[in-house]
Amino acid sequence: MAQVRKGFPEDFLWGGATAANQLEGAYNEDGKGMSAADVIAWIPKEQRTGDHVMEVSSERLEDILSGKFEARFPKRDGVDFYHRYKEDIALFAEMGFKVFRLSIHWSRIFPNGDDAQPNEAGLQFYDDVFDELHKYGIEPLVTLSHYETPLGLTQKYNGWASREVVGFFANYAETVFKRYKDKVKYWISFNEINVMTISPFTGGGVVIDQAENQLQTTYQALHHQFVASSLATQLLHEIIPGAQMGCMLARMETYANTCNPEDVLKAQKENQMNLFFTDVHARGEYPKYMERFFNENNVVIQKEPGDDELLKEYTVDYISFSYYMSLTVTASPEGERAKGNLFGGVKNPYLKASDWGWQIDPIGLRITLNNFYDRYQKPLFIVENGLGAYDKVEEDGSIHDTYRMDYLRQHIEQMKEAIIDGVDLIGYTSWGPIDLVSMSTSEMSKRYGFIYVDLDDVGNGTLKRSKKDSFNWYKKVIASNGEEL
Repeated sequence: MAQVRKGFPEDFLWGGATAANQLEGAYNEDGKGMSAADVIAWIPKEQRTGDHVMEVSSERLEDILSGKFEARFPKRDGVDFYHRYKEDIALFAEMGFKVFRLSIHWSRIFPNGDDAQPNEAGLQFYDDVFDELHKYGIEPLVTLSHYETPLGLTQKYNGWASREVVGFFANYAETVFKRYKDKVKYWISFNEINVMTISPFTGGGVVIDQAENQLQTTYQALHHQFVASSLATQLLHEIIPGAQMGCMLARMETYANTCNPEDVLKAQKENQMNLFFTDVHARGEYPKYMERFFNENNVVIQKEPGDDELLKEYTVDYISFSYYMSLTVTASPEGERAKGNLFGGVKNPYLKASDWGWQIDPIGLRITLNNFYDRYQKPLFIVENGLGAYDKVEEDGSIHDTYRMDYLRQHIEQMKEAIIDGVDLIGYTSWGPIDLVSMSTSEMSKRYGFIYVDLDDVGNGTLKRSKKDSFNWYKKVIASNGEEL
């Protein structure tokens, strides 16, 4: 009789996750070019017209580059990991990290995206970071594209809307695989690839108002990313035998608001539209349910000969995803919208919400893990999960973030239950182990970290690092392999 797992496997990968554009800074140092993230402005809360400020129009981009539009661009500065990576990695090591998820800033390697030769200073920076991680026995988990499309590709090709960008990405991937073949074995092609459908500029450097048919352009750009991901998987397996490529989805487990079949059907459709991305990556083909969606929305995916075969042959080795909240939907127009939820939905009366209105659902993570594993039977990796909250610094400098520990504790408990259910879960990297710039709002006040960074929304602060109460709590979680929560 097969032995049932009672908890986390001995080789479970505990750690934290970041993105270069939210962390590094040094946006114009050592030959780095501009990226899409470098032109995302911070808009004060009272001036925002929506929950998230991630899209850039043709006119706004022109005004930014000409200097006509003046604003703060916090992702240009991040939290200065570029100069402080040794200090930060030492703190991660003190917590006992087994893995650290980071991204390579594409425009640090190829400043314009389509350059003939890579930037040696950029390559050397990541060499140094990986060496520092290995010094402490920390495994790098590297995302190739985390909302960091080189701005040169936007200006010249409208980003991923152009098929030509596939070749530039493959060249970039081959360059870093060859350079870091002895240092990195876990890779992710595109971060939260489904965000392209919410913000084409963030997801793929696409200025969407330049498109005649915006939905067509969005899904065509996604096809280019699917092809690029398969090409990268092929290259990885050829260049680094034994290395693994994962896809990455912002998972939105969606519930029906009631047992009314119309609500249930709507929830099913929403889940399909979210899982479409992992269906292509993990199964190697477009799912049948998308044919109706494309037909009804006049979307015709332009494919080149060999695309379908490439997708089928080079599927991902594991599925990684972010999980912050679940969604609830209704077919009724009267439903009360859940304020702050990234992908919409209505308020779930059984759940509490974060300071930013994201509904907190630990059991939903167990449901997500089981549904993923039932669907794909591939190893799973939770590469983002955490609580964005306001942190108060006490007079003695301490930060008592019990709310963060409670959030993480409840989610880790459900991860353990999913493993006992039979799910193959290989690791967990909580989002933002050190405070960094928010992806969706470019704020610093939306803090996720175990490590506090002295920096505010308007750019004031010393950048000094200090430990929150959650720092030592997470250290115990890792040391006990998830048993002491």
